[in-house]
Amino acid sequence: MSGPEALPELAAPAGVVDRLVTAGLAGVGTGGVWSVGDAGGVRGRGRSGVLGQGPYGAREMDHDTLFDVASITKIVALWPCAGVLRQSGRLPLDRPLGHFWPEVAGRAAGEVTVRQLLTHTAGMPLRTRFVELYGRDPAVILAGVLDAPLYRAPGTAVEYTDRAAVLLGHLVGSLAGSPLDELAARQVWRPLGMSDTRYGPLGPELAARTAPTEYEELAGTELCGVVHDPSARLLGGVSGNAGAFSTARDLERFLTALLDPPPGLPWGEEWIAESLREQTGGLEPARGLSWLCAAGTDPAEGTFVHYGFTGTGIWISRRLGRWALLLTNKVHYDREFQPLTDLRNAFRRAVFG
Repeated sequence: MSGPEALPELAAPAGVVDRLVTAGLAGVGTGGVWSVGDAGGVRGRGRSGVLGQGPYGAREMDHDTLFDVASITKIVALWPCAGVLRQSGRLPLDRPLGHFWPEVAGRAAGEVTVRQLLTHTAGMPLRTRFVELYGRDPAVILAGVLDAPLYRAPGTAVEYTDRAAVLLGHLVGSLAGSPLDELAARQVWRPLGMSDTRYGPLGPELAARTAPTEYEELAGTELCGVVHDPSARLLGGVSGNAGAFSTARDLERFLTALLDPPPGLPWGEEWIAESLREQTGGLEPARGLSWLCAAGTDPAEGTFVHYGFTGTGIWISRRLGRWALLLTNKVHYDREFQPLTDLRNAFRRAVFG
């Protein structure tokens, strides 16, 4: 099978990707932005539509639009901060947590490993159900996550659960001695010049260029600058599973750094290379560390992706030396995700083959 076209041809104005995404977003029913690039930076980008309905229709989508990136928080905040600890020898991937973290010794979570948390093979319960099970006190919720009986034996199945990232975010903050939002700003966002990326809630100036997400009954309005994910909201907006806001321009910097890590980056080449390899031993769906092997590809091809429930997606292939992003706020309109899934898959095929 021949490989994908060269990026300049793909990414040209009104070229293959631009036409595909513009038509696709019209069918999905949302505005959005896209970018593709390589180790040298951006090679093409485009935008389509407005931020949302009603008053949000007065502003067009752009590459400085802030998006609630939802589960991409796992990639732009949690994963690199875990990498800093891994590369400094403070975060063993294959020792049970209870062997080096006193807080979980003797608890259910003490049986699992960091690698299992990163690959979603830890056997933790699949749903969060935090209010139903634990109430609204963040300390009680975290205790509940640590104590919850495992759903199945660790290492026997790949089953995505936000509980893994909530637990790992707590562990990373505990070992590093700082909350995750401070760690991510210090170790990831500021070093890469990601000046707009942060945890919410956002102030009025930033919220004015933020794509809104869903209508929230308790708030009586669409969420805009406040995290959409209810579990992250219960934890004060700062969590390993969700809570970060970012722009296409910032994510372009982040993805470029995965192909050409800046000197001195404390979660650099070794961690990136280890993570962007299949780590699930033949279990499906195949995953790296935090990253998912892209649907429709063989893990050996090395194309990885992570999605956010709000409508965001990022892709990376070190083998091909290219990256891509497609950011929307699909949940602002509805939860009919199949058209977006179809667009994402077509976008991936066009850029990565």
